[in-house]
Amino acid sequence: MEDYKEKLSLMLARTGALFFDKGLVLKDGRPTPYFVNMAMFRSGRLSIEMGSFFAAMMVSEGLVKETDIILGPSYKGSSIALATSIALWQEYAIDLNFEYDRKEAKTHGEGSKTKSMFVNGTLFDGCRIFIVDDVATSMKTKYDLLGKIESDGGMNRKSHISGIGICIDRQQTTAVYDARGDVVLNRKGEDAVKDFVSKSGVPVFAVAGIREVVDYLHKKKEPVLINGVSMPMGDGTKAEFDEYLNGYGTN
Repeated sequence: MEDYKEKLSLMLARTGALFFDKGLVLKDGRPTPYFVNMAMFRSGRLSIEMGSFFAAMMVSEGLVKETDIILGPSYKGSSIALATSIALWQEYAIDLNFEYDRKEAKTHGEGSKTKSMFVNGTLFDGCRIFIVDDVATSMKTKYDLLGKIESDGGMNRKSHISGIGICIDRQQTTAVYDARGDVVLNRKGEDAVKDFVSKSGVPVFAVAGIREVVDYLHKKKEPVLINGVSMPMGDGTKAEFDEYLNGYGTN
């Protein structure tokens, strides 16, 4: 596993961003034995660490050569875009613009004429954009952002999306619901990321997948927050995680 993935795995464990507990439920209604809370990267030091992980991934994948602007969807993605831009300059002497979107178009000041949906005004005709965000679930936020880029302020310009980068790929399918709208347990839905790539033509990159993160922490015996206590991940916790992804994971 690449060095930046190992460092991310350790930071997830040491900050408590990755934790295991009983009774956890995802937003879609399914139970989960673990959760990743990227909001734990909430200090200046940890923000720079986050940016460093994304910057290393972009360099490793050759994405910086295909990117003019790093764009983070509001709100969490905006701080990731800024941190990634800073890390690229500090660590690789690569200076890229960063951008983030508004919830509503600005109609005063510099936005009086353009009514732009983007804050820093970095988009230009032919620009190459790399989108960064914390997670990818239904991909709805990403579809919405692509629509904003295409129609921004009525501008007659073309933009190329070089890719979308997420911090952690949960590597699981979407939820399945019955006729009453209740979640159906132990049923796999669609691979939302794979479907997004197929429909949009935009590739998706993850700094790390959850399988490799958990495998690494388990083998290293790194303490992880389990039921409120920091301890090395036992075989029982690892088995519960594996069983969960066998039931809901992507292939």
